Amino acid sequence: MNQPQSLNPTRPLEPHAHSASTPGAEVMDHPPIRWLKPAAIAGVCLAAIVVGAGIMSRLTANHEVKTWTATEAIPNVTITHPIAQTGTQPLILPGQVDAFYAAPIHARVPGYLKIWYTDIGAQVHAGQLMAVIDTPDLDQELIQAKADLATAVANEQLARTTANRWNNLLAQDAVSRQDADVKNGDLAAKTALVNAARARVGRLEALEGFKLITAPFDGVVTARTTDIGQLITVGNVNDPGLFTVSDVHRLRIYVSVPQAYTSQIHDGQTVSLQVPEHPGQSFQATLVSTSGAVGTRSGAVLAEAQIDNNDNTLKPGDYAQVTFNLRQPSTAVTLPANTLIFLHDGMNVAVVGPNDRVTLKHVIIAQDNGPTVSIATGLSPDDRVIENPPDSVVNGELVRISTPKPAPAQGAAG
Repeated sequence: MNQPQSLNPTRPLEPHAHSASTPGAEVMDHPPIRWLKPAAIAGVCLAAIVVGAGIMSRLTANHEVKTWTATEAIPNVTITHPIAQTGTQPLILPGQVDAFYAAPIHARVPGYLKIWYTDIGAQVHAGQLMAVIDTPDLDQELIQAKADLATAVANEQLARTTANRWNNLLAQDAVSRQDADVKNGDLAAKTALVNAARARVGRLEALEGFKLITAPFDGVVTARTTDIGQLITVGNVNDPGLFTVSDVHRLRIYVSVPQAYTSQIHDGQTVSLQVPEHPGQSFQATLVSTSGAVGTRSGAVLAEAQIDNNDNTLKPGDYAQVTFNLRQPSTAVTLPANTLIFLHDGMNVAVVGPNDRVTLKHVIIAQDNGPTVSIATGLSPDDRVIENPPDSVVNGELVRISTPKPAPAQGAAG
C-alpha cells in the first residue's frame, strides 16, 4: 500500500499525470500550447474562404455558360431589302394562234369520193370546186322522184278536167252539187300530191348539188382527210370532215390572263408575240376583246388579240408567247425567291424589326420570275427581309443579323 507523500513547503506541487489506459505506463508532464486555438480558427477561416471561392467560381462559370449558350442560341441571319418596281413590267403568257375563220367541210350526201382537186396548202377562192362525190343511190332516187312527180301531174290534170266538166253540168242542173263537190275535192287532193312530189324532187336536186364540194370562202386548205374511192357517210359525230379551209389573212391570238392582271388589260391595247419558228422576231397585235368572265377552273379571263397576216408569216395553230407591258403599282416590290416561307395561310416572309425581333408578313405574289418574285403589296424597300429563313422561325423570335464579309480585292493573294 502506497504511503502518502510528505508535503514540502519549499517545492510547488507538480501535477500528476494520470496513468495511461495501459497499466504501468509512464506518467509524462506537457506544458500548455497557447497558439493552437488561433491556428485552428485561422484554418477554419481559410477553409471557408477556399470553399466560398470555389462556390463563387462555380456559380460564375455556370452563369457564363448560360449566358454563352443563350447568346449562341440566337440564330444568325442575313437580310435583303425589297427593290421597288417602277415603270412597266412585262407579263409573258402562252397564247394560241388561230385562223380568223376555219371551216371543216363535211359531206351532206353519202357515196364515194370520185375525185379531189385541192391538197393541203392550196390557196382556194369562195365557190372553187375542191372535190366530187359519186352518189349512185341519190341519182336513182332523184330519177324515181321525177317519175313520181310526172305521175302526180298527170293525175292532177285528169282530176282538173273532170272537175271542170262537173262544174259545167252543175250549172245546167244536170248533176247534183254533191257529185260536183266530190270531183273538186279529188282535184285538190291530186294538186297536193303534185306539190309533195315537186318538193321531194327539189330536195333531192339540192342534195345532188352537195356532190360538188366547194370552198366556203377565200383561204388555204389546211387539212385533207379523204382520198379517191373512200366511202363517204353522213351523220357520224366523229367524222373529221373532208377538208379544212382556213382564212389566214388575219389571225386571232387567244390568251388566258390571270385574274390578278385583268384590271390592267383593255381593248385596243398593243401586245407583242414571239413564235419558235422566228426566233428573235417580235410581232405586234391588238387586243380586241375579252370574255368578261373569270373561268371557274382556270381562274383566268380569256382575251383575244388580232394581227394582220397578209404575208402568211404566221400559221394557225402556232404556239406563241404573248407579252403584255403592264404598269406597275406603286406598292410593287421585287424579292429573291429564297425569302419565301410557305405556311398554312399561304406565302409569307420574315421581316426583322427595329428590336431585332422577327415579324412574319403574309404576301401576295404578283408574278413569279424564277430567281425573283414580284410582291403586289405589304412590303416596302426599307423592310429587312431574311434570306433563306429556317422553317422554325416564329413571330417575336430574336435574331442576330450577320454582317456580310467584304469581297476580296482583285489581285489579292489567295
